[in-house]
Amino acid sequence: MTAEARPTSGLPTETFRLRGSNYSLLTLRLLTGDVQAVLPALGDQFRKAPGFLRYAPIAISLDDLGGEQVDFPALVAGLRALEILPIGVVGGPQLLRAAAAGAGLPTLRPAGQRETEVEAPAPVAAPAVAIPPPPEPARPAPAARTMVVNQAVRAGQRVYAEGSDLIVVGPVNAGAEVIADGNIHIYGALRGRAVAGASEDGTARIFAQNFDPELVAISGLYAVRDGVPPAVIGRGVQVRLDGEQLRFDPFG
Repeated sequence: MTAEARPTSGLPTETFRLRGSNYSLLTLRLLTGDVQAVLPALGDQFRKAPGFLRYAPIAISLDDLGGEQVDFPALVAGLRALEILPIGVVGGPQLLRAAAAGAGLPTLRPAGQRETEVEAPAPVAAPAVAIPPPPEPARPAPAARTMVVNQAVRAGQRVYAEGSDLIVVGPVNAGAEVIADGNIHIYGALRGRAVAGASEDGTARIFAQNFDPELVAISGLYAVRDGVPPAVIGRGVQVRLDGEQLRFDPFG
């Protein structure tokens, strides 16, 4: 209860506010419509990285399915049984999106995108002769921002550098998670989870002086501890994407 005065008139008290927000989500790209093949494979990944996927809200991408049908009610039930929370679908043909909506999965749109995907062409106007305005002088691009954490990131903590790189001057302990839309630099031991390129930037990289992670990911592609080459554990390592694969390059 705050000291702020409350109105004593009969006007209704404000109970909520709605605001648009923009959050990073994991995307599950379906490469097959066979739900009975997808769920066991996803369950295997879940067991390898439960801290990363448990109760994670995900969007389901339909772009790779073409016209293949999906049993969306079974998919939703299976994901929830794995403690993964599907919130909607992106891409794919209209028929698939309609089927997904019937199972409680609305179509998600990027911030600023209009409801209607295909607009009717505007009527063609008669050509007019006009003198174009002089071009504006080019403006330098703003300098990229960088978030700096000057202490250890401890178990249970999560740090997110939205729209920027992240520098951690210290270790990232087991059970901690660092996320950046850009690159991640860790001047210490990485023993927790590091997710770079969270805004689907495939050029992002992860640098760690002592590499021993629970999980690393770049632009949605990730590897758990068991998938990391043993030869790079404990070394200075750069993680980057090479096509659809993560590469682990020692340095120093």
